[in-house]
Amino acid sequence: MDFNLLVDAVSQNAAFLEQTLSSTIKRDNFTAHLFDIHKQVLKEGIAQTVFLGLNRSDYMFQRNTDGSAALKQIEINTISASFGGLASRTPAVHRHVLNVLGKTKEAAKVLSNNPSKGLAMGIAKAWELYGSANARVLLIAQEKERNIFDQRAVENELLARNIHVIRRKFEDVSEKGSLDQDRRLFMDGQEVAVVYFRDGYMPSHYSLQNWEARLLLERSRAVKCPDIATQLAGTKKVQQELSRSGMLEVLLPGQPEAVARLRATFAGLYSLDMGEEGDQAITEAIAAPSCFVLKPQREGGGNNLYGEEMVQALERLKDSEERASYILMEKIEPEPFGNCLLRPGSPARVVQCISELGIFGVYVRQGKTLVMNKHVGHLLRTKAIEHADGGVAAGVAVLDNPYPV
Repeated sequence: MDFNLLVDAVSQNAAFLEQTLSSTIKRDNFTAHLFDIHKQVLKEGIAQTVFLGLNRSDYMFQRNTDGSAALKQIEINTISASFGGLASRTPAVHRHVLNVLGKTKEAAKVLSNNPSKGLAMGIAKAWELYGSANARVLLIAQEKERNIFDQRAVENELLARNIHVIRRKFEDVSEKGSLDQDRRLFMDGQEVAVVYFRDGYMPSHYSLQNWEARLLLERSRAVKCPDIATQLAGTKKVQQELSRSGMLEVLLPGQPEAVARLRATFAGLYSLDMGEEGDQAITEAIAAPSCFVLKPQREGGGNNLYGEEMVQALERLKDSEERASYILMEKIEPEPFGNCLLRPGSPARVVQCISELGIFGVYVRQGKTLVMNKHVGHLLRTKAIEHADGGVAAGVAVLDNPYPV
């Protein structure tokens, strides 16, 4: 819930976003295009009055030298935070397997988890506050969507509340979307209350037509999840800047307890902007590559660079302003454990694994009033330690459940 407050505060602070991303947008065309839309909407005046965040903050346990462990944040996902639907189903899978094996006590210890219900609750609240009983929720989906069943779980929760979802591509919005004089959004003649993005977080998702569709959506009164400022708030550069001394206090004034809780989760984050600070970070990373991760401003997994690959990239980038489009992060080192991963094409055997814990958060703001701020469930992904990067969609990690001991 603290991270919900922080993301919301960042999204409302146009000066902070502009200052933080100023070096990045010079070299990262994707972030620059998002920022151009952000500026255009601000100049025109934001028509949207209700704001919805469906976030997932991801963590790993960092091993300390004294044998203890601390939960450290890897990143926060502010657009298309996935697997809430599938994570709602995995407890039943593990309980079933354990019951078949006669391990009923162990089955009873698998934690209940239903983030799809919580995510739908946030969308439903935003839909309600928009205030049009016949309006639809517009889900922006990819043409070839492999993760459709994850999305359908949230859709079905909304349908149970008698809220209807229409699935469209950016191309459909470009061809059949329109705004009326009050900037209400219509799709195929139906008014849209909430736009839920499950697309639009990678450069490959956009053609010129798709960028025009995104601008049309951003200009509308409809509740965007996320609006463009909230998507920018989830960039790696913003994450790095938030770790600077005193920055949280500026963004969350009068909330010292929340600031302390947030700061305790921060791993080392380093700017690669041109100058002495960036030079020093690059020197340290090249000298000790096993201690760092190089991260571009991208979502969707599989984009980070490690080890020798990272060193080669830094050697190439160190004298170029392109380096400002990346950040450097301390590599989190969890304690490995033995587990059996079930993956297509791989034999079921016990291997050394690490896990990543995601916490789903939902907030709704109307004007300046926060009307909802909740933690609505979790996601656990486990992968073998032989893989440096890559998630479930890449075929590397598997969906998992925490087992309290």
